[in-house]
Amino acid sequence: MHVYWLLLTAAILCEVTATTSMKLSEGFTKTAPSIMMVVGYLASAVLITFAIKRIELSIAYAIWAGLGVFLTTVIGVYFFKETVTPMKVMSAAMIIAGVTGLYLSQPHSG
Repeated sequence: MHVYWLLLTAAILCEVTATTSMKLSEGFTKTAPSIMMVVGYLASAVLITFAIKRIELSIAYAIWAGLGVFLTTVIGVYFFKETVTPMKVMSAAMIIAGVTGLYLSQPHSG
């Protein structure tokens, strides 16, 4: 079962890399980030497809999307100097709380 969580983690990292590369590609005007974007999204799709063989779809997608949003928010603030507001911090915390709640709601295999 642990291998499927590793696949999901890799899918999240690929998606975050692809999204960051989208910003760096400057509208497909920079070749390397444009290629990284396409490869990252394809890799993410393949990896999450394998992960959902053993992880419930609703749980896997919530974690993939929620952590993707959270991590890209952190990257945006840290690397691209995007603004930090109380609403942004509270919203990021709510995403983490929601993902945690969904994870904890899944049946445990014993």
